[in-house]
Amino acid sequence: MGQRRLALGPVSAAKPGPPLVILAAGRARRYGGCKPLAPVGPYGEAVIDLVASDAWTAGFGPIVLVLGPSTGPAIRYHVERTWPSRVDVRFALQETPRGTVDAVLSASAHLGSASYGVGNADDVYGHAAMARLAAHLRQPDPTNALVGFRLADAVVGQSPVTRGICQVGPDGELLGVDERRQVTPLADGSFTSADGREPVELPPDARVSMNLWGFTPAFHQTLEAAMAAATGASEEAEVLLPEVVGASLASSPFTVLPASGRCIGVTHPDDLPLVQAELARQVGQGVRPATLWPAPPEA
Repeated sequence: MGQRRLALGPVSAAKPGPPLVILAAGRARRYGGCKPLAPVGPYGEAVIDLVASDAWTAGFGPIVLVLGPSTGPAIRYHVERTWPSRVDVRFALQETPRGTVDAVLSASAHLGSASYGVGNADDVYGHAAMARLAAHLRQPDPTNALVGFRLADAVVGQSPVTRGICQVGPDGELLGVDERRQVTPLADGSFTSADGREPVELPPDARVSMNLWGFTPAFHQTLEAAMAAATGASEEAEVLLPEVVGASLASSPFTVLPASGRCIGVTHPDDLPLVQAELARQVGQGVRPATLWPAPPEA
């Protein structure tokens, strides 16, 4: 698609829709490479290409990529030369690995006063989940939100993973996120956790967090306060989004948005062929378009 001109200033009105912050500064120790650039699509498309294309066609506006010093140049080089010019993409730098709260705050200059989405650069959430979040954020007075996937739809392969089990109230409010480790699927479709905690068995229909959030401007201020407090205690403090969300639920309610479809992520090197096969299956069944950026989104 050639060289493209990038939007570097404040959020413009060129394309309506809430901004989406994509966290792409991780070091991917378990994977051993740059996960956002892992070739998972039918034609070798990178993970970050699918994430951004799904978000853009689902109704998000500016896409803000938060990059790190080590893998950031490679990701930017890829984006500048392969993404279409009609996509309003911004770059932000997280200079030191101080956690996902700091990563989000690194994008502050590109967010203005809008509510915005946040997601990972190594999880393909799918068009339906992105559309659900974008529609929620386009409401006149949206709440903070967490997109919750079924546990059975958020695990690829047999390798143990960590998953945040959502505790959901009767009105769909988020009551808490319980992080369970060593979560493994069984042959009968159930799941177990070998982290030494109860319950050992986890239901496949449990809603889990895959770090796909919707934040209001008021909660952005909460993130700033949390990071400032941690920095005051230690300049190397690492602050994580689930921890700040969990500590803020009493004053900052969150709505759990149930997602349909699978969330496909690359965690281990052995996941790559499994992810490639699953995405190819989705294309073959018509669940996913065969090409990226298939059509301009509706205004």
